[in-house]
Amino acid sequence: MGKKRVLVGYGIDVDAVANWINTTTGAAQNPTNVSRGIYGATVGLDRLLALFATHAIKATFFTPAHSLESFPSQLAKVRDAGHEIGLHGYTHEYISQLSATQQKDVLKRSIEVLTKFCGGERPRGYTAPAWSTSKELIPLLEAEGVVYDHSFMHHDFQPYFAPDGRETWVETDHAKQAEAWMSPMTRMRASRVVEIPANWHLDDWPPLQPIPGRAGAQGFVDTGVVERLWMEQFDFAYREYETFVFPMSIHPQVSGKPHVILMHERIIEYINKHEGVEWMPLGDMAKEFLEGRMPGVEIEGGVDL
Repeated sequence: MGKKRVLVGYGIDVDAVANWINTTTGAAQNPTNVSRGIYGATVGLDRLLALFATHAIKATFFTPAHSLESFPSQLAKVRDAGHEIGLHGYTHEYISQLSATQQKDVLKRSIEVLTKFCGGERPRGYTAPAWSTSKELIPLLEAEGVVYDHSFMHHDFQPYFAPDGRETWVETDHAKQAEAWMSPMTRMRASRVVEIPANWHLDDWPPLQPIPGRAGAQGFVDTGVVERLWMEQFDFAYREYETFVFPMSIHPQVSGKPHVILMHERIIEYINKHEGVEWMPLGDMAKEFLEGRMPGVEIEGGVDL
């Protein structure tokens, strides 16, 4: 076994009110749900900042521009503590449901808001709201000079250059003859955008955020179950790879709750027992990959037609 190098970090989605008012149809939102978002932007955010300060962790706060403009004093605490602030839409829009023009307009406005807030420093990273992406996403990020993305799942523990979105596939449509859909996916080609992979199994929202009436979001999973799931993934990666990244995705509305804070304390303590662990923002992981200090992988797949 060689020398281990493990880059560990938190990506914090400061959805606040934005994700709740993203009703997609303009329908009115329940004020109680909005209050949950306010809790996340205030109580939950403060608790996470205290957790990270205690453990000397610098993290990435992916922030909808709506959250930043609605809670500027709270996000100033994030900025002034030296954490990275990344892009996460304006009101947590699902870009898979937006036109190409809407996607471009939201991205440009979000970059403007975050750049101004950060004293002229443009955001380096992006994560798609709900990890609901589009074919236009990577070309748009590339055009705007965004260094890395945290939305795709071609790998779970290795950085790579995200495919440029030109690959095509044919969806199955039972209304047509079978011949219409029996065609392979075309070859993927790398973009210049680094992917720090997303992973639903390292996300606090699905198991721990109750949303009454929504299947699969009952939210009352024992944190011991979630903790074991996350640590088993870490154990596997540590056994199988000499170098890897381990980005965890959390939300102040969820991980700011007392029982989840205690879970994160245990996770941090467990990870820190391992040799070669370095905590850093996701943007620094991308930098390590770009500068050749973190090998990563090349994503392959598809065929030439």
